[in-house]
Amino acid sequence: MSNSFAFLSNTAFMKLPQGDARQPSPTPYAIAGIAWDGCVTNRPGARFGPRAIREASHMLCDGTHPLFDTSPEGHCSDLGDLPLPNTSLEAMRAAMLPLIAPMIARQHMAWLGGDHSITLPLLRAYKAHYGRPLAVIHFDAHCDTWEDHFGEPSGHGTWVYEAIQEGLVLKEGFVQIGIRSAGLREAREYVKEQGGLIFDARTLRGLESPIQLSPVLQQVEERMAALDHPPLYLSLDIDCLDPAFAPGTGTPEPGGMTTNQVFSILEELAPLNFVGMDCVEVAPPYDHAELTSYAAAQCVWTYLCGQLAKARHKPRL
Repeated sequence: MSNSFAFLSNTAFMKLPQGDARQPSPTPYAIAGIAWDGCVTNRPGARFGPRAIREASHMLCDGTHPLFDTSPEGHCSDLGDLPLPNTSLEAMRAAMLPLIAPMIARQHMAWLGGDHSITLPLLRAYKAHYGRPLAVIHFDAHCDTWEDHFGEPSGHGTWVYEAIQEGLVLKEGFVQIGIRSAGLREAREYVKEQGGLIFDARTLRGLESPIQLSPVLQQVEERMAALDHPPLYLSLDIDCLDPAFAPGTGTPEPGGMTTNQVFSILEELAPLNFVGMDCVEVAPPYDHAELTSYAAAQCVWTYLCGQLAKARHKPRL
């Protein structure tokens, strides 16, 4: 890739085969980084997230998941970081769309962010590919439903509002998990008032195992079934985790989810009709002992292994 893009990562996720974002992948699953943090409202640094997640993933050894009994090895490749401008949101998104459209058409993608503003253009590309709005499962401390970005029209805290307004997502198929930040009721409840589901962090307190989380899991599964299992996208903001588990993020919020909770939900919902995912807002400059990067790497790994296991065994849809 061009040396003019200063924040491109050169270490592959789990040391998987490396490719180029502009070339076809030889595997049905692929990873790519979007090293952009030009829309953060607090601490910058998420542009270094893809690199840190990749490096943390190297401790996964052979990558065989203990629940799904499968590994991304042989099924997934790392296409590196997208070569994008890093000073203009409009220029970044304009350059991003022609790159990601063929990638989405060729393989099942896991995207490494980057701040959360990258999800809006991703959803635009997914809707164009599938020709219909997507359902979304959104892990986050923040609702991201603000109508403006501190006076600017778009940012990492507006993408949910924009996606709903643009018709990129199914309102009834939008699920938020872990929300807890300060915010006006109109923003906090926006997804619910549009017909979606919200499981805030307070609701989830003390619920970690699949059995304990079964009421939440059942509601999500029933909602997707009622919508006839539309294409489903996962957007996982690492700040959904409590800062005790993920201190390395730009806008940490105490009182968050545990890694056990997130893994339980990812594992149990794996049979749903997922078509892609992103993991965003990992900011290594504020991390301690790489805790955040390790958590993010294992979230991406768990997602990929769940999708591989589903492909091996017919999904229970």
